[in-house]
Amino acid sequence: MMAHSKTLLVLENFIGGKFVPSSSYIDSYNPSTGDVCCRVPDSGKEEVEAAVKAAKDAFPIWSSKSPLERSQILNKLADLIERDLEAFAQAESKDQGKTITFARTVDIPRAVYNFRFFASSVLHHTSECTEMAAVGCMHYTSRTPVGVAGLISPWNLPLYLLTWKIAPAIACGNTVVAKPSEMTSVTAWMMCKLLEKAGVPHGVVNVVFGTGAKAGEALVCHPDVPLISFTGSTLTAQRITEKSAPHCKRLSLELGGKNPAIVFDDADLAQCIPTTLRSSFANQGEICLCTSRIFVQRGIYSEFLKRFVAEAKKWKVGNPSDPTVDMGALISKEHLEKVRSYVKKAQAEGARVLCGEGVDSLALPAGNQKGYFMLPTVIAEVKDESCCMQEEIFGPVTCVVAFDTEEEVIKRANGVRYGLAATVWSSNVGRVHRVAQKLQSGLVWTNCWLVRDLNLPFGGMKASGVGREGAKDSYEFFTEVKTITIKH
Repeated sequence: MMAHSKTLLVLENFIGGKFVPSSSYIDSYNPSTGDVCCRVPDSGKEEVEAAVKAAKDAFPIWSSKSPLERSQILNKLADLIERDLEAFAQAESKDQGKTITFARTVDIPRAVYNFRFFASSVLHHTSECTEMAAVGCMHYTSRTPVGVAGLISPWNLPLYLLTWKIAPAIACGNTVVAKPSEMTSVTAWMMCKLLEKAGVPHGVVNVVFGTGAKAGEALVCHPDVPLISFTGSTLTAQRITEKSAPHCKRLSLELGGKNPAIVFDDADLAQCIPTTLRSSFANQGEICLCTSRIFVQRGIYSEFLKRFVAEAKKWKVGNPSDPTVDMGALISKEHLEKVRSYVKKAQAEGARVLCGEGVDSLALPAGNQKGYFMLPTVIAEVKDESCCMQEEIFGPVTCVVAFDTEEEVIKRANGVRYGLAATVWSSNVGRVHRVAQKLQSGLVWTNCWLVRDLNLPFGGMKASGVGREGAKDSYEFFTEVKTITIKH
């Protein structure tokens, strides 16, 4: 850590087991105050080149370690992050704007669990074997690590999603060059400080900080990086796909969502309303799995709306370090303006804003007046073709509309370019299965939200992504399979 005029935190790239100062930096802001909270390296080709070289050099030794040896190191790293859980949570909350409660109970525990989960799962994969007795042959498969993995993670769940990539990549024997979002780099840098103590050899994990346009592009275009795992916007993914095509890279793309919640008239509203509030507004609505379209069957539409809005108004927005607040600040001034612009468009189209932005006043503590805050916002009477119903807003805004029949709502729920997650609320088991089968969505939760088993595939359909991640899926992505035939 270098000193700065205001003793600002200055991050450094982590390459080949060493922290390397950068020649130029970009400012990173504290979303809850609007002040610069740290300076992040503005890396480009040169830094990526050095990181890829370090990762290539480390690959032979790391890939030849047994899965058990790698597993023990991952578990040690998990223990060290868990030991420092409070410091990580404080840093994540300050850097991203999320509440300290969310960072403490969701982000950092999940980052710890990601390492423990893949430390365990990598020990339990078996290869296939078949016999062709008639021709005296036996076939078996063998899986080997691919090489240097390029990992690009977003700003909404910084350490949570970075570790969801690093853990399987290194568990499988690859080495990595990771690029976190330039807006939320602090916890990645803090993790780098623990790698040596955990026993991670130099060069196995390299972290290059900077923008997508410079550092991200250099990583995607590097000929010695055969696979890219990216979580972020569909637009950026299209660029990654184009840039990596000449090199025939393997891609895992986890992209946006425009996720529907379908509430049938036999839903248990006592469970549905608090869960749907969470699925709409958790982490300021900045989760790719958040609900942004709520379809409510006409018979209970007015009751649902009344209760939902009343509960949304109770959500407390304010200083993220206050353990009583439900929602912190949005990531940046630009993002806040973008989210607000959707609410304005909805109003211009004749939709009704029932609470939140432009309707209720937001009282903030003195130190947070310049922060990027917004109230949970509920919009009704929005047309299906409105941009508010078609585009990912990625903020605390949800649209509530009425529907009549099961067939109609499936068609409307599927009527967007995305297909990441959906929730279905009904006490009719047959209907729950029927609707889940027909929704074009990689994940369907029924009568719950965000209950995850990491063994099972995670990912989206249509513009929500390419590939799946999970115990088996991540293992297959981060390894090459070879079929070997032995004649005896």
